Amino acid sequence: MPEQVRREMIEHMNRTLEVLKGNLAKVQTGRANPAMIEDVTVDYYGTPTPLKQLATIVAPDPDLLVVQPYDKTQMGAFEKAILAADLGLNPSSDGRVIRIKVPKLSEERREELIRIIKAKGEEAKVALRNIRREANEKLDRMKESGEISEDDYHRHREKNDETIHEYTKKVDALVEEKSKQLRVI
Repeated sequence: MPEQVRREMIEHMNRTLEVLKGNLAKVQTGRANPAMIEDVTVDYYGTPTPLKQLATIVAPDPDLLVVQPYDKTQMGAFEKAILAADLGLNPSSDGRVIRIKVPKLSEERREELIRIIKAKGEEAKVALRNIRREANEKLDRMKESGEISEDDYHRHREKNDETIHEYTKKVDALVEEKSKQLRVI
């Protein structure tokens, strides 16, 4: 039973890391990355729909995104949605595709983005600690009900602590890698 609690905790922590990776991918680093705009919501015939469901998004150059809508009649809605997303991007259309030039980042903007990245990392760490707390509470209830012995209880609590340290290091590595990307450009 305590092993099941640990498995659930690790599974939940892995999902938290995946969410962090997705959030970090959306942060603009001065390089074109389709993840920057794929979740922009387009008003598609009255229905808010993510851009990635309505178009092909590619980055043929490090400073260019190309959006090729499946429905060319909605080109204006795509451009409007990208502008409304307030990402600092200016789309331009030729009637067939939308080209988006990704501007170079100023030093001030880089530092601001690094702070945002660190904040996202801290949010992930808080989520990981909450997951550990929930797992430890389950172990507390098992110990109180007599399902596990005192020794097993302490052993599993220590394993949970080791796991949180391991995942915290992974979060730090992801944040540091993204910060390096911003500093190198």
